[in-house]
Amino acid sequence: MSLSKASVGLLGLGAHVPERVMENSEWSEYVDTSDAWIRERTGIERRRVLADDESTLDLALPAARLALADAGLEASDLDEIIVATDTPEVYIPDTSAILQDRLGAREVPSYDLGASGCAGFLQALSVARSRVLDPDDEMRHRRVLVVGVEALTRLMNWRDRSTCVLFGDAAGATVVGRLGTAGDGAFPGAAFLGATAGTDGSKADILCLETGGTRRPFNLEAAEAGGHHDIVMKGREVFREAVRRMSEASTLVLERAGVTMDDLALVVPHQANLRIINAVAHRLGVPDDKLYVNVQDYGNTGSASVPLALWEARGMGRIQRGDLVLLTAFGAGFHWAATLLRF
Repeated sequence: MSLSKASVGLLGLGAHVPERVMENSEWSEYVDTSDAWIRERTGIERRRVLADDESTLDLALPAARLALADAGLEASDLDEIIVATDTPEVYIPDTSAILQDRLGAREVPSYDLGASGCAGFLQALSVARSRVLDPDDEMRHRRVLVVGVEALTRLMNWRDRSTCVLFGDAAGATVVGRLGTAGDGAFPGAAFLGATAGTDGSKADILCLETGGTRRPFNLEAAEAGGHHDIVMKGREVFREAVRRMSEASTLVLERAGVTMDDLALVVPHQANLRIINAVAHRLGVPDDKLYVNVQDYGNTGSASVPLALWEARGMGRIQRGDLVLLTAFGAGFHWAATLLRF
């Protein structure tokens, strides 16, 4: 029989954020807003922003190195690299290829899971798990680096009050493999107990950035017309779909694993805004002491959101050995996903 579901999991965790902290009050220099307005509508108080001389790789690389160190592994131990991002280092080639070189990894398969929005990291985890479980793969101890990284402050329109105040920059990473195949790192591992994901392309228009593709190429005409950095976000529809999809995905994963919300130690949702987080918690019946929230400090960091929160929660002692932890996210596409772990 092939590997059991519980024999594959996370071998190490890491995260990285830029040094610059941008408080809500600073946004009044760019748009008609205030700290009180942002807090009331989003729960966000501050976020991290890349320096002018930094790029996506400057976030991904230290997060990846921390995850490897946490697992007690070297870059040469990796057998595959997956990067989930909507803000690649360059248009071509993919960010993973550059990350592979910067890490000093072997010539292993490396690829991006791009434009999956904020659900990208959890989708990448599912792909990595399936690669480790592949019964036809002769590499029985495959280890896959998964990185969720976003430099969203480079993508957004800093003059669009409805969206610019939401986002921040960050990276989170993990190594996926057979439990017991890590090195002498500090992390004992977290086993996959279940996962689900889905996409409804009919909702693609409620959260998108069209300019830059073949439909609306970014060129001089687009730049002169303006709006090429405008992220379209139909707030009410995004709220409704996000709450419904994250709640349904979470319930499905728990049912398949034969556990209930009472069995969970912690729920780590995508940190989009506090209203969505609280609505999901209310629908699922998650008490405050089982909900991890850090949106107030980082804003919406896209595909980095869940791994950053998971890494931080573990570092703060919110996760102990034997704990069941639920991860859930949604993103442009419209994508959603949920994953259940036992630490």
